[in-house]
Amino acid sequence: MTLQENLFGGPPATHLPDRPEPQAALEGGTEPSKVVTEWPDFSEGWAALAELALTENNPVAAYAYARTGYHRGLDQLRRAGWKGHGPVPWSHRPNRGFLRALAALSKAAHGIGETEEYERCKQFLADSDPDAPAQLGLA
Repeated sequence: MTLQENLFGGPPATHLPDRPEPQAALEGGTEPSKVVTEWPDFSEGWAALAELALTENNPVAAYAYARTGYHRGLDQLRRAGWKGHGPVPWSHRPNRGFLRALAALSKAAHGIGETEEYERCKQFLADSDPDAPAQLGLA
């Protein structure tokens, strides 16, 4: 038995591929806008933009950035074999961009009064990984 084995027969955990170049750029201090200009499909860059907009009390911009990162992440999850449900573990570093975008989308939705979207995204995050909401300030 491996740590990722699902004993309940549900779908296996989805692990996105590593993205060393954009990850290194973002972690090295490159502005998120420059990261997404070079790698527009990099969810974590969009998540970083959304989180920055949230800290600047700009939930409308945060919503747009987070929605972009979320959709880019969904595309990548599907390419990785995800069928619309199942675990997307926070512990797998490349998954964090999608999960951060999803959390930012939930927070931004809350900020613009989109209660149903806030709840849906928050639940999607918990369904993806029960540890993710606490990691991302939505516990």
